[in-house]
Amino acid sequence: MVNKVLGKKIGMTRYFLEEGKSVPATLVKVGPCVVIQKKTTENDGYEAIQVGFEDQKEKRVNKPLAGHFKVAGNKFFKHLKEIRVEKSDQFELGQEIRVDIFNIGDTVSVTGRSKGRGFAGVVKRWGFSGGKDTHGCRSHRVPGSIGSNTDPGRVWKNKKLPGRMGYARTTVRRLKILDVRPETDVIALKGAVPGSPNSVVEICKMD
Repeated sequence: MVNKVLGKKIGMTRYFLEEGKSVPATLVKVGPCVVIQKKTTENDGYEAIQVGFEDQKEKRVNKPLAGHFKVAGNKFFKHLKEIRVEKSDQFELGQEIRVDIFNIGDTVSVTGRSKGRGFAGVVKRWGFSGGKDTHGCRSHRVPGSIGSNTDPGRVWKNKKLPGRMGYARTTVRRLKILDVRPETDVIALKGAVPGSPNSVVEICKMD
C-alpha cells in the first residue's frame, strides 16, 4: 500500500458541510501516478517505487530519461518522485496509482513550494512595524540599527533583514479530506495548501 502521491493544485473554493456550514476548501487533482521503477532491498538496500506524474512529449525528454521511461509502457512524464513502500513487489511497472487510495475523512499532509514574493523588505518579510509616519520621521520601512559598532564589529548571524521571500518548501499538516471524486481524480481538502494554482504538490496520508 502506498501512502504518498503527486498531485496538482487546481485552486480554492468553498465547501458546504451536511449541517450547512461553509468551509474553505482546496481542490487537488491526484495523479494518476505511473510506476516507473522498483527498488528492492537486495539491489538498492531499501524498498521503494519511483512514479511519474503529468504526461510529457517525447521530444522534450533527453535520451537517458526516454530509455528510463520506455520500460514502463513508453510514456513520458514531467515529474518523478520516489516513494518508500513496505514491499515493492506488490507493484507492477506501468501500474497507475489514482485517487482511490484516499477516503472521505482521511487526514493528509501536503507539501509544496510556497508562492514566491521576490525581494522583500523587513516590513513585508518579517512584519517589522517600521518608523513613524509623522513629525519629520524619514525612516518609514527601513530595518533600523542592525548591530553594534566596535564590538562585535559585524552583523550577527540570522539577523532579520531584507531578502528573497517565499518559494520555499512548505508542508501543511493534518488537512481533512472533504470529498473524493474518482471520475475526475480530484479531492477537496479543508483549508489551504502551499503554492499557486497548477503547482505540483505531494499528498501524504497520515495515520
